[in-house]
Amino acid sequence: MSWQWKTIIEPFKIKSVEPLGFTTEEEREKVLKQAGYNLFKVPADKVLIDLLTDSGTSAMSAEQWAGIMRGDESYAGARSYFTFEKVVRDITGYKEIIPVHQGRAAERIFFPIIGGKGKCIIANSHFDTTRANAEATGALALDLPIKEALDFEKSGAFKGDMDVVALSKALQEKGPGVVSLVILTVTNNSLGGQPVSMKNIKDVSEVCKKHKIPLFLDAARFAENAYFIKLRESGYSNKTPREIAREMFSYADGCLMSAKKDALVNIGGFLAMNNTEWAKQAKEIEILGEGFPTYGGLAGRDLEAIAIGLNEILDEEYLKYRIKSVAYLGEGLRKLGVPIVEPPGGHAVYINAKKFLSNITPEKFPGQALACALYLKAGIRSSEIGSLMFGKNNNGKFVPAPMELVRLAIPRRVYTQSHIDFVVEVFGELVKKKDEIQGLKVIESSPYLRHFTAKLAPV
Repeated sequence: MSWQWKTIIEPFKIKSVEPLGFTTEEEREKVLKQAGYNLFKVPADKVLIDLLTDSGTSAMSAEQWAGIMRGDESYAGARSYFTFEKVVRDITGYKEIIPVHQGRAAERIFFPIIGGKGKCIIANSHFDTTRANAEATGALALDLPIKEALDFEKSGAFKGDMDVVALSKALQEKGPGVVSLVILTVTNNSLGGQPVSMKNIKDVSEVCKKHKIPLFLDAARFAENAYFIKLRESGYSNKTPREIAREMFSYADGCLMSAKKDALVNIGGFLAMNNTEWAKQAKEIEILGEGFPTYGGLAGRDLEAIAIGLNEILDEEYLKYRIKSVAYLGEGLRKLGVPIVEPPGGHAVYINAKKFLSNITPEKFPGQALACALYLKAGIRSSEIGSLMFGKNNNGKFVPAPMELVRLAIPRRVYTQSHIDFVVEVFGELVKKKDEIQGLKVIESSPYLRHFTAKLAPV
């Protein structure tokens, strides 16, 4: 549409519906206790509005469902693989395209090739599975976000950028052969879903080339990042999201992608690169755990759906709606005085739980406490990104995460504006009684990705 309206309308019609999980507060209290105050363990039918993640939770289009029926389920060399390969290659420009069942599978395959004890992998910010897979090889996962990224109250156009000066310094200090990979997560999920500028991608690329270090993109939300560049960066307003995305990929040597985000599918991902030797090793590892390289743990129908979704996500009307609808939630919370990471990101709004629950110290997990209170109040499920996810014990001493956030991740093409209005209304009630929210303690946890399986209890 060439004109602007105040009302945000979904650029699609709803063709199929699913009932929501209405529960009473008494039921939710019981469910929460049984789940050990871990929202990953709450049954989905006991959730009213599910904002736990935007990963694999999208509503697929009529064309994607048609593609599902066209899927070629041949074990090797399926037609659907070549359809998928062509679309990924057209968007990224990379020669080697390796399908996997989701993004962490790409990490699990790739990091043993370039990681290992004594190695270092640098990112603007590693997300949970990226960090875990890097560290599982014995490598050090180092984050170098710009300083503004941790100033949650201050707005900024590209707070997902990497600190280029710090990157140059780290490469010089660590010396040759130590840093094996640099990753730019676009958008930067751990620190508010903030976009990375094209200038920053170029600058990081130049530093990497100077030191002969490969640069990869974590491209799970590449289209949302491309649209932010179009909106906010000089020289890109007249370019299409597809053109911008292609330029983004051109400065990197490869990418890892969870297709469960910006490819609008429920399962799938890929590893793409130009290095044929790495690709050969990756395919050998893939055969051991994922499957033959032309299906990579996916059915042919999944490959068809990914190919279609990758084209649909680059539609400008969709991206305009997506970014505006997330900003709408941020504006609603801001009006209530709820502290959020500014500005709202591309796929989620992040609440600064450290500030919202200033009476709860990091070792009592204010983010998780707020997420549990939100579920208890109205059945809304969210995700903690704080000391439960990233905190550590160093020789018995608790080391908190640098942030205590609650992420409200909005599934693509799933909820309407009235659902979002309801979420804002619930927060209005939480604001009134935030002093009654209790902190939590960990009863049981695992060494890796503990937030998925930990059991907690009120302090």
